[in-house]
Amino acid sequence: MSLTSPLRHPDTRQPELMTTRAWWLLGLNLLIPGSAQLLAGDRRWGRFAVGATFVLWGVVLIAVALFLLARPVALTIATNTIVLWVAQLGLIFYAVLWLATTLNALTFARIVRTSSRARAPLAGFVVLTLLIGVGGAGWTAWATGIGRSTLGSVFADGFIDAPIDGRYTILLLGGDAGADRFGLRPDSISLASVDAGSGAVTMIGIPRNLYNAPFADDSPLWEQWPNGYDCGDDCLVSYLYTWAEEHPELFPAAEHDGSTAGMEAMKDAVEGVTGLPVQYAVLIDMHGFAQLIDALGGVVVDAEAMDLGINGGPVVGRIEAGEQSMDGATALWYARNRYNLTDYDRMAHQRQIQEAILRQVEPATVLTRFESIADAGTQVVRTDIPQSMLGVLSDLAAKARELPIANVELTPPTIDNVEPDYELAHSMIAEALAPDDEG
Repeated sequence: MSLTSPLRHPDTRQPELMTTRAWWLLGLNLLIPGSAQLLAGDRRWGRFAVGATFVLWGVVLIAVALFLLARPVALTIATNTIVLWVAQLGLIFYAVLWLATTLNALTFARIVRTSSRARAPLAGFVVLTLLIGVGGAGWTAWATGIGRSTLGSVFADGFIDAPIDGRYTILLLGGDAGADRFGLRPDSISLASVDAGSGAVTMIGIPRNLYNAPFADDSPLWEQWPNGYDCGDDCLVSYLYTWAEEHPELFPAAEHDGSTAGMEAMKDAVEGVTGLPVQYAVLIDMHGFAQLIDALGGVVVDAEAMDLGINGGPVVGRIEAGEQSMDGATALWYARNRYNLTDYDRMAHQRQIQEAILRQVEPATVLTRFESIADAGTQVVRTDIPQSMLGVLSDLAAKARELPIANVELTPPTIDNVEPDYELAHSMIAEALAPDDEG
């Protein structure tokens, strides 16, 4: 008698043998769907299922190896919508495969022939197999579909771009739209300059009430504003967004590139202010910003004590000094509070929130809160970052979490907001970036 005979042709009169056989078949099916069919069922069906399982294992091993050896490449592949579409179909296939092999294995495991005390544990093991195999593959397919949809709706088309002078630059705009506002204008303006090698980030803060933002002569804004955005109190840099939105003909390619006329105008202005090329922009509505923080489970901030309210109005709350765990609404108050605070205080508080998000977002958080994060992202984000760049930028973000963030604030008294010295601003920024460039 061959060694496989007890599995394929068991003596059903021996409950202990049938119990051992059932555990082997169901256990092997959990690890390698199709193995139970090879040993005790339809071998052709078993060979197909085992082969498909080995293909899955091979893909997983290659993905792990690629992530360990070439993380930017792995992340770029993983954020490609075509790859995600194929992965989603593959996961659905494996969920169905696991369901079919498990139910089929259950039929020839013959639990009714096992010992009475083993039947309940065996049935529970089958349920566990379905939860782990079918449920896990099904949930991953669902999450992959959400991720594919989110990436496609938020990020632009395009190719991988090379860094400029060894750095990537991303303009971060906090949009301030509301019932009491005409249109949208950026309430928060920051330029992130990221070292393409180390991931080190330098954040450059630009006051929203900055005057006379200059433009390069190749900007569409040059003909309109050859001396800079210089119409006095109506030409604060944050107002440029609304002005450009009313003149979309100046940026005819903006919508095609996933941007807006306002975002393109702000990029041109920030290039003039900082002396740095601006490659990408990200616009986040400040009210939706609170939803995003809630989706992440909140942030922990070493806060300054402050009363909450609007200058001239009543105090509506208070944030105490020290480490505070903030939900979205509290973080938004902390970032935008005006009660006895200057715009420059608010800039510092906004920077604290930005850094807290960068440092505290863990992969486990993203996985466990994936749907709410994706939903918040589609509602609050507009960006011209190409989807193809996500792998590179995600890798740099992971590196940045382990490094200190340098800050350059173009604020008084160093830089006067009404009569700004842009040559001084350029030299301050160049000096702040020089250590990374020389390293």
